[in-house]
Amino acid sequence: MDNLISQVQDAFEGPIDFEGQRIAELLCTLLLSVTAAVAFVVGYLEQDIYLTLWIGLAGSVMTVLAVVPPWPAFNQHPEHWLRSGTPGMSKADIVVAGKKVQ
Repeated sequence: MDNLISQVQDAFEGPIDFEGQRIAELLCTLLLSVTAAVAFVVGYLEQDIYLTLWIGLAGSVMTVLAVVPPWPAFNQHPEHWLRSGTPGMSKADIVVAGKKVQ
């Protein structure tokens, strides 16, 4: 079971740069807003709350699939100072809460 959980965790963890985070947040907001508007209008016109909920659920699933995985498009502008091979700085130089990070 732990092996399966670690495989799923590895699939959803990945590098996303700051610009990618901004794009993901914008995409999430846009997709959820459009989905909510479409669901409301269709539900109102059809007078069917279940249709509204299903459209909202489908839009939410679509948003999760578009934003949660670390797609390569979210890592187009990596920061140079975050790379592991930065000259003049090693991992031993990083101190957090008084302890050196390994």
